[in-house]
Amino acid sequence: MIEYIRGEIAELTPAMAVIDCNGVGYAANISLNTYSAIQGKKTCKLYICEAIREDAYTLFGFADRQERELFLLLISVSGIGGNTARMILSALSPAELVNVIGNENAHLLKTVKGIGLKTAQRIIVDLKDKIKTGAVAAAGIGGAGLGATAPNAEVMDEAVAALTMLGFQQGASQKVVVAILKEEPAAPVEQVIKLALKHL
Repeated sequence: MIEYIRGEIAELTPAMAVIDCNGVGYAANISLNTYSAIQGKKTCKLYICEAIREDAYTLFGFADRQERELFLLLISVSGIGGNTARMILSALSPAELVNVIGNENAHLLKTVKGIGLKTAQRIIVDLKDKIKTGAVAAAGIGGAGLGATAPNAEVMDEAVAALTMLGFQQGASQKVVVAILKEEPAAPVEQVIKLALKHL
């Protein structure tokens, strides 16, 4: 089992990081929170969750243990897979997610793409007690700070690419991203993606 990977950041997009460890490149799916935390760094350490299926071997990487803990709790809920859990952790910071579950705010949780009211309620019922007693609550997590502003066109390209990697149609993603950048031209890429996730 891989606990963490530490090395140089060879490639980085808002949805994936490739970490070079002594000449071997490990591709890990990441959330926007992790992207914010490692963006601009040359090296990083990602805590890993391995998803092994018959047809795929996927790594999910997290900038801290608390986010990985939340990811593991989310995928323990029936009907929530790795990509849906990553989507939730991209739309909400770990601190926001803990608050949403703790306050039983199913309506805010269902604003995440792919989460209906029943699934949101199931997440809250299954995880409410675990979050109260778990290491997540004790750690007092804070959301990662937003990165520096990038030029508009670059932000648009990166945001659309990330949304496409998350499974959204390119045309629809482009439309939403353009609309967001018209309203908030200085928004960094992770903020644009978070807003787009609410509209797609």
